[in-house]
Amino acid sequence: MENRKPEEVKAGCTQLPARTDECLIPPPGPVCLVIFGASGDLTRRKLIPSLFNLWRDGYMPDGFAIVGTAIDEMDDSAFREMMKKALSDANPEGCPEKIRDEFAARLYYLTGRFDQDGFYEELKAKIVPVEKKHKTAGNRIFYLAIPPTVYETVVTRLGSSGLSRDEKGYARISVEKPFGRDLESSRKLSGTLRASFREDQIYRMDHYLAKENVQNILMFRFANSIFEPMWNRKYVDNVQITVSETLGVEHRAGYYEKAGVIRDMFQSHMLQLLALTAMEPPTAFESDMVRDEKVKALRSIRPVPLDRLEDYVVLAQYGPGVIDGRSVPAYGDEPDIPSSSKTPTYAAMKLFIDNWRWSGVPFYLRSGKRLPKRKAEIAIRFKRVPHLMFKGILSEKIEPNTLVMRVQPDEGISLQFQTKTPETKVCLRPVLMDFAYQDGGFSDSYERVLLDCMEGDQMLFVREDGEEQTWKIMTPVIEAIESDPQRHRLHYYSSGSEGPAAADELLAREGHGWRPI
Repeated sequence: MENRKPEEVKAGCTQLPARTDECLIPPPGPVCLVIFGASGDLTRRKLIPSLFNLWRDGYMPDGFAIVGTAIDEMDDSAFREMMKKALSDANPEGCPEKIRDEFAARLYYLTGRFDQDGFYEELKAKIVPVEKKHKTAGNRIFYLAIPPTVYETVVTRLGSSGLSRDEKGYARISVEKPFGRDLESSRKLSGTLRASFREDQIYRMDHYLAKENVQNILMFRFANSIFEPMWNRKYVDNVQITVSETLGVEHRAGYYEKAGVIRDMFQSHMLQLLALTAMEPPTAFESDMVRDEKVKALRSIRPVPLDRLEDYVVLAQYGPGVIDGRSVPAYGDEPDIPSSSKTPTYAAMKLFIDNWRWSGVPFYLRSGKRLPKRKAEIAIRFKRVPHLMFKGILSEKIEPNTLVMRVQPDEGISLQFQTKTPETKVCLRPVLMDFAYQDGGFSDSYERVLLDCMEGDQMLFVREDGEEQTWKIMTPVIEAIESDPQRHRLHYYSSGSEGPAAADELLAREGHGWRPI
């Protein structure tokens, strides 16, 4: 008897119990947040809306203020109006003006050039009365919402001016990725940071790590006894990590043309997701112990054979196509992108982890722009049953059990398994047991990382040795591709498709296939 067409059946979940008081995140201590690049896009679109949401929802302390600084000529009043406009843009459904005004009263601004003599004394003179007025206890966080080319200047001057020292309270610095372009530049940046700040003061931010289900990976793995015994080479056939975007290069043309998909996604987000999936259980749920295990997993990744790079890496660039019913241009036709550009916007990669747990299990990573869905997930594909008693009865192969941890947009966890179709003799159907974070949680991952930085919790931030290890893995691959682009073929795919056919062939060689995007 033939299988009927497989159907997806969702198993319902009971309502989650209410969070108890001890589970709730308490407000951090008082703090003054100093934002370099305060007139820029990151501040307007992400930082200020996230800080406002935290303040509105009761996560912020009473002693809290923001001092923004940039080259644009503005006073406090103009800066407040700009940020109130940013809040309106971020909350189109509206927010009472009174609440926005109360928040805006905590905003201050200083015009200046970051490389100018005397600027940091002016900054200190600006901060001190703000700290006194809002009772921030001398605690300071310096957030670098600026291009990486300016990091060295700002970090060095913060150190030489004494602003990096813990005096009355703590001093911390938050740095956005990218942390360099390769291993050498990453080491140079780390050296610059270490010359002015201690490692416990440095918060290297990868906002992907703050997504609710990324954090849940550890809880799911180590708090459920039925899964941890199967989380190894004996039961797992392969692991697939996918991060896809429907957007094109958008406003990041200048950065993306220099970076490409491997620098932008694989060196940071993709390897961090891999490390969380593959790491051993830490002895305690503490920041450094968790980060120790992540680094151990990264150190176990087998170097990609550069003489057989095409067997491990597929690169591609999006062409014209249709996304959500709208025609979109090819990458080379995007604004500010050279038509002859060979920058990859998609990559698929096969990696192996040479340790006892994962020996022989391929980890397939793929990420790209202009794909059919915005999606980030980790799929654990278990091995097929060793003896199929239905052989000769069923005409189709039974799909292996798959555990999927969805990072975005519909955060949750699902497990697919086979059941008998009702009212049949021998017909199977895949059933999906699904859990979803339907509501609650932070509206943006920046809210969580900002809160953790204020709290002094570094678990979701990348440590120097972890950052160095990811560059050790990816720098040889990047250099091999860029040193001989003719040898390493750039494929093309239509916008709205699932990527190039060559990416399918990467898995087909070992009898595997991608989960559909």
